[in-house]
Amino acid sequence: MATLSFYIGVIGNLISVLMFLAPMYTFSRIIKNRSTEEFASLPYVCTFLNCFLWTYYGIIKPGAYLVSTINGFGILVEIVYLSLFLTYATANKRVKTAIWIGILDVGFPAAAILVTWLALKGDVRINAIGFLGAGLNIIMYASPLAAMKTVVTTKSVEYMPFWLSFFFFLNGGVWLFYSWLEQDYFLGVPNGMGFLLGTVQLVLYWIYTKPAKKEDESLSSALLVEEGREHEPLTSSAATT
Repeated sequence: MATLSFYIGVIGNLISVLMFLAPMYTFSRIIKNRSTEEFASLPYVCTFLNCFLWTYYGIIKPGAYLVSTINGFGILVEIVYLSLFLTYATANKRVKTAIWIGILDVGFPAAAILVTWLALKGDVRINAIGFLGAGLNIIMYASPLAAMKTVVTTKSVEYMPFWLSFFFFLNGGVWLFYSWLEQDYFLGVPNGMGFLLGTVQLVLYWIYTKPAKKEDESLSSALLVEEGREHEPLTSSAATT
């Protein structure tokens, strides 16, 4: 069982790498357009905090090095994303993002480390960080809910990146299985939520990409008909002469 959990953990790490790198297309678009458009920074702020706490959890819990290594990588990636977001965001968005970073990515982790090291010891410290990590993991997975609302309202999936949703789904499923093997409920509960929310996002993609295709096809057909009508009188007049 231990060997199986190790291999599942390695697979989970690989999928997590892909999940962390999934927004690269979004940020290449931001760099190209020199604007963050309607994209939100909160998912990346929450992901940074989530990665920080799970790295801390993996360091203080014996044998949890697979958790700490992948989340340490996640911290580095989110720093890059947040730096790019601050660079290309409007002044209003930049201020809001900086405030979120100050509260959630600087103040909260510092307070968590101080409290757990000064007031807690041993398993109590591990459990406290596990509870915090689990709660924030749920927030990280739920952070695209605003994007999901936009999808339903606008009937467009433009601002909900597909690959991020897909890897949320895949990552949640694999780490849920790993947590079952390790009997680690701190990992199991949030990743189970992530698996469900990822499924909902993929269902939204399936629902709201179909009408767009049909609309494009209808538009193409209408253009072809219109083009045919434009050529009709020319053909008729040529035949009479």
